[in-house]
This record gives sequence, C-alpha cells and structure tokens, in this order.
Amino acid sequence: MILDPNTIDFEKGNGLVPVVVQDAATLQVLTLAYMDRAALDETLASKEATFFSRSRGGRWRKGETSGDRLYVVGITPDCDNDALVLSVRPVGNACHLNRTSCFGDADAPGVGRIARLEQTIAVRAAADPSESWTAKLIAQGPKRIAQKVGEEGVETALAGVAGPDEELASEAADLIYHLLVLLHARNMVFQDVLDVLASRAEAAKDSG
Repeated sequence: MILDPNTIDFEKGNGLVPVVVQDAATLQVLTLAYMDRAALDETLASKEATFFSRSRGGRWRKGETSGDRLYVVGITPDCDNDALVLSVRPVGNACHLNRTSCFGDADAPGVGRIARLEQTIAVRAAADPSESWTAKLIAQGPKRIAQKVGEEGVETALAGVAGPDEELASEAADLIYHLLVLLHARNMVFQDVLDVLASRAEAAKDSG
C-alpha cells in the first residue's frame, strides 16, 4: 500500500477528501466517507480504514464501537489527487444499519458474485461432509472434483446446443460452482484465472 499523502490535495475540499470504500474481492461499493490528512496518515500506519466524521467533527476508525472492521489493502487517488478509492477486506458490515453496504440491501453485483461464492465455498469446506455437498466434494479430492467439472462441462455444452436459455444458464452456474470448488481444492482462486486473462489481453495489445 504505497501512497505519498503529500500528493493528496486536501485544500480543495477545505481539508477533506471524499473516499469511496470498495470491497477488494467483490468490487462492491460499501460506503462513501471523508478523510483529513490525519485520518489518511492513521490509515496508512494502521492499515485499518480511519475517517473524519463531519457530524462528530473528528477522526473515527471503523469498528471502534461496532467491531466491524475495514482492513485496507490498497489506496488509489483519482486523476486530480482530490479523491480516494479504498480497497478493503471487510470484517462484518460496512453500514451502521447492519448491512453489507450503505448503498442498498443488494449483495455483491455482477462478477462480484464469483468472489462471494468463493467465500461461501471456503466456509463450507470446513463443514461436516455429511451435511455439506461442498465439504463432501472437497473431502473426495481434486480428481473427483475435476470429474464433476468435466460432467458439468458436457451438460453445459449440451444445453448450449439444444436447451432453452434457462437450462443453459442453470448448467453454466453448476459448471462455475464446481470450477471454483476445484480451484479451492488446489489452493487457487478465480483471481488466478483473471490474471491469466489479463496477461493474454496485454500480450494481444502489444502484438497489435
């Protein structure tokens, strides 16, 4: 987490800069807050999100009263250096109404659902195999999980050829779930796949 606080323009906002807080895994926007220079310095030092409360007129660290924490994994300024995006690993809820996000009740949107499913798989992996299909599958090992991925891949292909849209979506969901379980069993995450795609995109761009 490398950021020179001297490059941030606090003067434009009368000593404050707006901060968009985003879940690093799901990319869901969790809240909008503000920082003064002292709050930014404390955030950089503690690696926990610390803000300036306009209503309280002072600094506050998320979780001081609720216990819900926002552990910062990255800070990115905007092009004018007068606003920040905090990428965080939340523990608990970001909203004081005990919701994941301050922006409505919806859970992680879009591809963020992949990260949320990975989190669920990680929890279920530690469950009793007699009570959780995920735990049972993981207990059988990567070879069995890979077999399931193959089976789901065939079913998805068949649905793509002759099935209705609803069937194709359902089979594709089963395929993605089993693929994520296989990645978990191999101590990998979907980000590893995205990294390969990003690398290929860069190579294609460089080749013209």
